This record gives sequence, structure tokens and C-alpha cells, in this order.
Amino acid sequence: MRWTKGGINRRDFMKGTVVGLAGWPLLGSLTGTVRADAPRAARVALCKTTDRRAGVEQVMKLLEFEPPHGRRVLVKPNFNTADPAPGSTHNDTLLAIVRELRRRDAGAIAVGDRCGPAKMPEVLARKGIPEMAKEERFDVIDFGALPDTDWLPFSAPGLHWENGFTIPRPVREAEYIVITPCLKTHQYGGVFTMSLKLAVGITPRSLMRQLHGNTEHMRRMIAEINLAYTPKLVVLDGVECFVDGGPMEGKKAEAGVILAGIDRVAVDAVGLAVLREVGANDAIMGTPVFRQEQIARAVELGLGVSRPEAVEFVTGDAESRRYADKLKAILAAG
Repeated sequence: MRWTKGGINRRDFMKGTVVGLAGWPLLGSLTGTVRADAPRAARVALCKTTDRRAGVEQVMKLLEFEPPHGRRVLVKPNFNTADPAPGSTHNDTLLAIVRELRRRDAGAIAVGDRCGPAKMPEVLARKGIPEMAKEERFDVIDFGALPDTDWLPFSAPGLHWENGFTIPRPVREAEYIVITPCLKTHQYGGVFTMSLKLAVGITPRSLMRQLHGNTEHMRRMIAEINLAYTPKLVVLDGVECFVDGGPMEGKKAEAGVILAGIDRVAVDAVGLAVLREVGANDAIMGTPVFRQEQIARAVELGLGVSRPEAVEFVTGDAESRRYADKLKAILAAG
């Protein structure tokens, strides 16, 4: 399969369909207990900065993650709308990630998302993404414009989704996935939106009524989407954040931090510690980090570390180390 300027070559899409469907992970019963294969520790690189490009470069250097080495890369941003960061992924952050991936010998790069409530072409145009894509030689995929045949089913025992859910073929067949969430609260039931919540953009808009209508299990359902794919890298832009409201607009604060990790639970846990450090709404301040329902369900599913002390900070300067120590104390306090 190969990327093309318009997205993914249709003939290559159809080749290997059976292989793709046969490749779903074999999952045991998801009964709500912590799985034995949950990671015991996870590194999170942290850079205290307001310079997004420099921060992305620093955390990707510090993390020492698996490089793409010629593989096709799919970058999943936060393009739900075109609102200024943290309402959507900042262009400087996206640009820095693309360039850093190229320095690590990435093959073809595509940026893909499913917008909503805004329409993808409008979001892309307002953000100037077509011009960036042309200049930086990456493709853009609108998941929402894919035909029904390119949405592949996913289900597993114990999910809170009525009949499972579907994800785009480009996500399912990607060789290497990078996600770049923002740092913010979510006023419509999610409580917060970071790397785990970013997965909502790989489900079709037709399922949003089911997700948002299930007020009891919405946060658990968000975590469960993450079973369907595994990013190789998470880069979280926390230069600015929403401490109330969100995801499109909200009360803004400057946190001045860029994070990177492989473990989505660890990255989101640190992000929550950042929100608590700058001072966020009651839903963030009043619930211990690992008791937040998105985090707790992700831990149950074996998607990441299960306790605060399992998060290992990696920093490259004194200011970042001091801030990491502060966040470590917040995590330890619950």
C-alpha cells in the first residue's frame, strides 16, 4: 500500500483486505481487572518551554523512541475544529513533528483525522494545511470522506459499545502512527481530552450519538477505542491549555510544556498533573489522576501504566527537571 497526493491509492486499499481484517489483536475477556501484560513503567519526556518547535525537537530527542526507518507514517492531530490552540493542533507543533520524523528516515507521511462538528475541508483551509502539505510533502486524509467499505469493524468482549465500532482502513493498515493531542478540559462529558480522547477522531461521526448519549460509560468508551490501534509516539502540546470548558473554546492558561511518550496512560496522567498544577476545574482538581474514568478504564484494558510511581520523567535541563519533580509530587499525592 502507498500514500498518494489525494490520500491512499484505492487499488492498494483493496489489496490485503483479508490480511488486514485477520490482523486484529486477539483479546481475552475484558472483565475490568488489570491485565497481566500492563506495562510496569513508562518514560515521559518533558520540556518546559513556550517554543513549540524547539520543544518538539527536544522531547523527541530525549525519548529515544523507535524511529520510523522508511515506514509509512500516519500522523493523527486534533483537527476537530480549526479553533486556535489548544482548540486544535498548533501548526508549529505539527510542522515540527513532520520534520523530526523526516530526520529519522520516515517514509511517506500522511496527516489524517475526522472532523466534527466542523467539516474537514473547511478546517484544513482555515489552518492552511494544504499549503503546508504541499511544501512539506505530506498527504492529507479526511477519514470522514472515506467510503463505508473503508471503515473496518472492531469489537471485543466486555466493551461498553453496543456493537463495537469501526475505524478507518488507513489507521488499521498504518505501519507507524504518531498522535499529537492538545492539553485541555472537555465540558461535554469527557472531562479531559488528551491522547486517549484523541482516538474519538478515528471513529465515524455516525457513532457520536451513541458515545455522547451514554453519560454513564462515555469515559470508558473513549478508553476502549484505544484498543483498536497503538501509536508509536505521542507528542502532547501543553504550551497553552484549557483549564475549564473545551474542547473548542475555554478558559485558557499557559502551562509552557511539551510532553512525549509511548504510553498513552502515562502521557495523559502527566497532562492531568499539569492541569492540576496550573489550576483547573473541579472535575480535574477533585478526582485523583488514576481514578479519572478514562485513565482507570485504560489501565483495566492494559493500555498503560497502572500507578503514579511507574511514570519516569526524562528531561534535558534544570528548569524542566524542577517542573517534572513538581508534577511527580502531584501524581504521588493522588
